[in-house]
Amino acid sequence: MSADRLLIALDIDGTVLHEDGTLSEAVIAEVQRVRDLGHEVMIATGRSVAMTLPILERLSITPQYVVCSNGAITLGRDAGAPTGYSRAFVESFDPSEVLTTIKASLADANYAVEDETGLYRYTGWFPDGTLGASSEKVEFEQLSAHRATRVVVISPDHQMEDFLAVVERMGLHRVSYNVGWTAWLDIAPDGVNKATALERVRSLLDIPRSSVIAVGDGRNDIEMLEWASVEGRGVSMGQAPDEVTAAANESTGTDLDDGVATLFASL
Repeated sequence: MSADRLLIALDIDGTVLHEDGTLSEAVIAEVQRVRDLGHEVMIATGRSVAMTLPILERLSITPQYVVCSNGAITLGRDAGAPTGYSRAFVESFDPSEVLTTIKASLADANYAVEDETGLYRYTGWFPDGTLGASSEKVEFEQLSAHRATRVVVISPDHQMEDFLAVVERMGLHRVSYNVGWTAWLDIAPDGVNKATALERVRSLLDIPRSSVIAVGDGRNDIEMLEWASVEGRGVSMGQAPDEVTAAANESTGTDLDDGVATLFASL
């Protein structure tokens, strides 16, 4: 293994992908060029496994590991698996308490629980495509029947500021916020995030902390950017919120300006 090999972790939405789901030729070309230099270019995303694997195909990369579900699931390359990957590490928790707590404050919100297989059980309404192809509508009480890798809450009737205030009052910890078309809350197992999963990957690949680059744009990237910035490079996208930019030690252009391609061109 080359001593100067880099571990490069990329978020997906708003980082390699534009908001409309398109992927620019410039980003694809730079990702493949840097991969061909011998660096380990991988994905670290809040997306489920099923919604992550197609992005690997579009980028034409096959990293040793892939971090999904905000760190709760880490895939490992597996030649014997139908998709080429199997679950190497899975973090899960009993969602009962957190669901009960949130329901008391957000009675009219919509809830989904992702299990260890990637199946979402949900109540209420979720936009088409957000839960992937594997989902099942159930009664609220059934959401607690299985261990969870993630709880998702959306509350379209709340303005973002009001939603965040409600979450703050609930005193929940280890949560990440994805701000898009509506108020969206991701809750991961306690102490689990992209950074914890990436530190495990870094150790397994025996790559120094100083040879780490992480790139992201969302609040669920904050821990990852802070982790990378300690000895390596934590890079925020140009459109990232202020608190995300503050977690990084450098920044690049926006997703629309192909910020990832600009960053990679310097490697």
